[in-house]
Amino acid sequence: MKKHLHSVLALKVRSSFFAFLCCFTIQAQNTKGKLFIIGGGHRSDAHMTQLISISELKKKDYVVVLPMSSEEPDSAYIYFKEQFQKLTSNPIIMLNFDTTSTTNKALNDSLQNAKLIFISGGDQTRFMDVIKNTPTYTAIHRAYENGSTIAGTSAGAAVMCEHMITGNQKLETKYSATFDNIRYDNLETSLGLGLIKNVIIDQHFIKRSRYNRLLSALVEFPDHIGIGIDESTALIVRNKEIEIAGESEVIVVKKPKGITKSKKSNLVSIKSLEMAVYNQGQKFKIQ
Repeated sequence: MKKHLHSVLALKVRSSFFAFLCCFTIQAQNTKGKLFIIGGGHRSDAHMTQLISISELKKKDYVVVLPMSSEEPDSAYIYFKEQFQKLTSNPIIMLNFDTTSTTNKALNDSLQNAKLIFISGGDQTRFMDVIKNTPTYTAIHRAYENGSTIAGTSAGAAVMCEHMITGNQKLETKYSATFDNIRYDNLETSLGLGLIKNVIIDQHFIKRSRYNRLLSALVEFPDHIGIGIDESTALIVRNKEIEIAGESEVIVVKKPKGITKSKKSNLVSIKSLEMAVYNQGQKFKIQ
């Protein structure tokens, strides 16, 4: 009888613990945030209204602008605020972190508790040089995990990836808005925020004909999905589903097969790959 009672109690404990784990998992899935990744260019009021809608802002919520990518952070903030305050009554604040303020607990708490975080355009490397390996980096991730929406445009789009395209070429000393050819060991990447995994993002994509650059990325990261976002267009990322929003198109390339690398000028060939073109309202899944 005593042995039977012990077995019943142990079963109840295990069942309760399993129920707790299931509940925790469901809560974690339900509270995960969203990404709104803009390919740069003009942001229409309709586009920003959609961002406000998916962010589900309540009266007590506020918006934080992170302008560290920009050479003129005050201007980046003012430009965003002038448009956004016409569309919502929620407070909009700027947190312009530098290498000394990234350890400020009060500022990072304010960032973590923001319902919507917007990362401006400019230079993605400048942004990451400020926040990588800091409490500010952690605060952005915690905000996202707790259900906040993280948005960014241009450089603010590039930083969303784990492997971030910097825009520089290893084999060329002069910067170019696009690549003249497709070569291996030419694309320079560095650590990004890593909010979206197994994906390489390029911005201003169709406008600046950045096909060679994205294909170069796919050669370096063949297990990733390459996503080129055109201007005035965005990805809405909800877990593993991506929806297109905006005025133009998104190019997706993946699953390159038969990659051959030539020693002559680092040229490369790809026997086959999958490519798709998406526009407003269409959806696709990522890994």
